[in-house]
Order: sequence, then structure tokens, then C-alpha cells
Amino acid sequence: MNGTFYSLPALRSAVRATARRYGLPPEVRSRLVLSISDAAEAEVTVGRPVTLAAGIETNLDGSASFMTATLTAPGAPGPLARIGLPLPPAPAAPSTTLTWRIPLPAAHEPRGGGRPDFGAARHSEAGTVDEELRTALAITDALRAEHRRLKHELAETNGGVLALYVQLEERDEQLRQAHGCMLKELEDALRPAPLKVEGLELGVHYEPADPHAPTGGDLYDWFLLPDGTLHITVVDALGHGVRSTRTALDVTHAVRTLALEGYPLQSILRRAHELLMPLDPGLMATVLLARIDPTTGEMQLANGSHPPALLLQSDGSARYLQVPGRGVGFPLPGSERTLRARLDPGDLFILYTDGLTESRRDPVEGEERLVEAARKHTGKPLADIPAAIAADMHTVVLHPDDTLALAIRIPQPRSGAHQ
Repeated sequence: MNGTFYSLPALRSAVRATARRYGLPPEVRSRLVLSISDAAEAEVTVGRPVTLAAGIETNLDGSASFMTATLTAPGAPGPLARIGLPLPPAPAAPSTTLTWRIPLPAAHEPRGGGRPDFGAARHSEAGTVDEELRTALAITDALRAEHRRLKHELAETNGGVLALYVQLEERDEQLRQAHGCMLKELEDALRPAPLKVEGLELGVHYEPADPHAPTGGDLYDWFLLPDGTLHITVVDALGHGVRSTRTALDVTHAVRTLALEGYPLQSILRRAHELLMPLDPGLMATVLLARIDPTTGEMQLANGSHPPALLLQSDGSARYLQVPGRGVGFPLPGSERTLRARLDPGDLFILYTDGLTESRRDPVEGEERLVEAARKHTGKPLADIPAAIAADMHTVVLHPDDTLALAIRIPQPRSGAHQ
């Protein structure tokens, strides 16, 4: 049966009543009412009528039944809009007719029998609308309850994750502390024991390129020879990490053995090269050797490709003690000669590795800044000077590298001492 409608309220009432008679659920019913009225609104608003036909279709095998609702706008100048409707119509080419095919509950028959009567559409509309509103509210309430449940579960999950994160952070901090303690113990084991020499002040600072890997190729050794002379070895082995540490240890141990056996200072680097290369042909290290007589301040230096030591005198004048030579593992290894100098009371003698002066990739500029830093901190206690100098030198680091700095000084007699 067809019905013709000139107003949206009448059309809505008819659709609602028909859908209710066919047993459509309230949610589907309300979507169908909105979809048909939205599609017809443009036509009815300008005074053109629309027609609505409803019926039942069944599959050939009787497996399912559908309610069909067909809206036609005979006077429409173009196809009816079908995009964005709450209940999409059946697919079809654009036209002035839209059809909805809605599955019906199994074995459903229209309540009251017969076909829908659009003239009686308003009979029970108020109750039908109320039912649709209650359904919408129930769905909304269910969604809100589900939303609250999900928020509660999420809060509990977040609380658990946060607690786990805190536990992991605490555990990670414990592991970091244990790791740091182990590495510190390893570093302390590799460095020579603190040395006290009557008549001399000694200070040292070591700073790894990677704070999480404090072992590197920069190493030093100091000890007293049988005649009371202080021997200092500074080594910078090629590379970083444990392998370079092993190389530096090999060199310092070889130098210590040769020095204690009485080898002249100039010959030690060449002889160390001869001993170590058969054991490790890839070994390469720069080495600086210094000997200081604590009673006279007389010094000897030998050098193998290492940055020169700095002597800052008590009057503020400074000079680098250059000694030509090539390091262990280099072609023609050994110090070409020894250099003799004198350390007077109040003078500051600084030995270091290139990580101190080449942090900005310019060794010449680094040597100039090292003189300025040494002058700036010369009045500090000797034990604090190497670290203070390193802090000034590393205000800008373009080339991170292991850094070693040693400082030696003969203290000046205290003024006002009794004769």
C-alpha cells in the first residue's frame, strides 16, 4: 500500500507505526524514521509531496525476511541525498527513489495482520516515541557505565604500570650504583697507589670519555727508584675501552721493569717497543717519561710522540718542554734525546694526555688555554689543581677523549718560618 505525504510529522508517524508493526527494534526503528525524514525534508519543505511504500520480502529459500520501505519523490529535480543518513538505504544508482531493506526477526508477522495502514499511523505514536527514547537512554547509560568501567580499569592498570616503573627505576638505580662501584674498583686497581714523596706535592685527575666506561687508554705510573728519584710514566694508548687499557698497562709495566733494571731514560721507549711488539704487533701508544730528584728539583724527560709537559714557573712564565721522539709501535720508536730542566720551589709541572688540550680539535689553541688555566689555578692546593684545570679546559668539548692530568710542585718555604 502506498501513502502520499505533504508534511514531515505525518511521514514520521507513518514510518514509525509501520516499523513498529513489523517488529523492528526501537534503535533500528528510530534510525529508519530519521533517515526517511532527512531524505524527504528538502522536497516536503518546498511543497512537493513524497510517497512511501512498505512491505515484506522473503529470500527464495525462506531463510530470512526483510521489511522494505521505499521513499519516492516524483517531483524532485534530481536524485535524493543518500549520504550521511543514520540508516543507509540499499545500494542503488542515484535516483529520486530510495529503498531500505531491513532484516526482520525470524517468522515475524505484522502485529494486527494485514498491510500497514498509513492513515492510522498516529494511533499509538506517543508510546512508540517514548519506547525509542527509553532505548536510546538505555544505550547511553550502558555506554557511560562501560566508559566508567574502562576508566577504572585503565586507572588500575596505570597505577600498576606506575608502580612497576618505580620498581624498575629503583632496580635500575641499584644496578647503576653496583656497576659504578665495580668500575670504580677496577679503575682504582689499574691506577698506581697514591704516592707520598718528601719534598714534592703530587696531584692527578683522570676523566674518561665515556663516564659509564671509566677504563681507557690513558694511564700513568709513578714510583721511586732506588736512588730516591721519582719516575713518572704517562701513556696514551690508541683506541678506547678495555683493549686500550690492556695496551697502556703493558707499556707501563714494561717501562717500570726497564727503569728498575737501571736502563737509561733515553733508551727505555725503544727497548719497550722491542719487548712488546712480538706480543702485540698492533700496539700503538704515545709515552712521556719524567724523572725528578726531590732534593734538587733536577728533571729529565724522554718523549715518544706525546704532548709536551708544561712548566709554569713561580714568576708566571711558562714553557713547554719539547722532546722529539716516536712512541711505542711507531716507526723508528724511541726518544731522540733527553731534556734536562729544573723544578724550583713554587714552580708547577704538568703532564697530561691530548684529551686535555684537544677537546676543541685545535691543539695549539688548547696549549694556550692550558697555560691560562694553570696560571689561574696555581694558588690552589696541589691536589685540586689537575681537576680544576680539566674543568676549565672542558667548558666546550667538540672531541671527547679520555683525559689525564698530573701536577707536581716543590712547595715554597712558608713565609715567617723561624730560622
